[in-house]
Amino acid sequence: MASHGIKDRIAIVGMGCTNFVEHWDQGLDDLVVEASEQCFASAGIGKDDVDAYWLGTAQGGMSGITLARPLQLHGKPVTRVENYCATGSEALRQACYAVASGAYDTAMAVGVEKVKDSGFQGLNAHPVPNDGTGRTLTAAAMFSMVAPAYAQRYGVDPATMRQAMAHVAWKNHQNGAKNPRAQFRKPVSVETIINSPKLAGDLGVFDCAGVADGAAAAIVCRAEDAHRYTDRPLYVKALSFVAGNGSGVSDPGYDYTTFPEIAACAADAYRQAGVTDPARQIALAEVHDCFTITELVLMEDLGFSARGTAWRDELDGRFDLDGELPVNPDGGLKSFGHPTGASGLRMMFEAWLQLRGEAGERQIPGLADRHGALALTHNLGGYPGEMVSFVAVLGRQLG
Repeated sequence: MASHGIKDRIAIVGMGCTNFVEHWDQGLDDLVVEASEQCFASAGIGKDDVDAYWLGTAQGGMSGITLARPLQLHGKPVTRVENYCATGSEALRQACYAVASGAYDTAMAVGVEKVKDSGFQGLNAHPVPNDGTGRTLTAAAMFSMVAPAYAQRYGVDPATMRQAMAHVAWKNHQNGAKNPRAQFRKPVSVETIINSPKLAGDLGVFDCAGVADGAAAAIVCRAEDAHRYTDRPLYVKALSFVAGNGSGVSDPGYDYTTFPEIAACAADAYRQAGVTDPARQIALAEVHDCFTITELVLMEDLGFSARGTAWRDELDGRFDLDGELPVNPDGGLKSFGHPTGASGLRMMFEAWLQLRGEAGERQIPGLADRHGALALTHNLGGYPGEMVSFVAVLGRQLG
């Protein structure tokens, strides 16, 4: 890839995030206002001080007016973007590159979704008429094919595979129980997870991410201006985005044990950030655990585990909150919930809290004082064989 990156040129100087739950008493506009006001307050500025806005929403609205109306913006450029479940990350990426280009001094990215009002679960865009050969399986059905393929390729017996997947859910529910913004705030036992009703293949109820309403926001500026807004900014080390061409679903050689778009995206992000050993250099990761098997495979595609070994690393607790490389310390999609347009920015919000030492009960000990500590966020959209992928690397120090 020919991505040169914008390492250390952009800083995140303010963030906000609503609770991710079923908001009976709040509409999409209310969520936008709540996350935005938190964000403005954390940066110590007002809406008029932001030069340009990017809104990420998959189904919440069709133009920038979706954001300009509730915030009552006047004379501001507002761009609405969508990129499957990586929509929030796409909004941030475009805001960062706009400031890096010199077009604006400050920019704001907002991600929002009011999924629970739709009557559906997850992303349900209306399909256009086609020739009938398109995919008709649900997301759970598509991802359910990964587990048996992985077990067969690497010789993992079904019972052990089930335990490893259950550990992912157990871990993320344990973390979510410590998070006051999370949708699901109760620990769940491994036994309950394993015995939960099946939805597709071997994926049970507790193997699938929650669907929620919510919003998150970030303000970015040039790195040299960061301390005008906060004494603890986060510096962008890498932003990478890869869109697959969808050929995996028709390729007989695709074996469902890896997500090539994510491996390519991670490699590009590491080149931008100068990361040569992600398993050792990354201090925490927020990843797109739409299903438990997804997180397990991501550990290999992101370079945190060797091929065929992530199941063992999961069972050994390597990615637990007190493990070598905490993954999804906020509970992830699994426990925090998944409002499509907001999830990517929610991941950034956890990196913001953890690197600044503000994560409360789930704070990773010593992380905020660890010089050069790096956080990774990973967001995907689509299905095995037809994905888009986003990877960011963030840090507290320049260089």
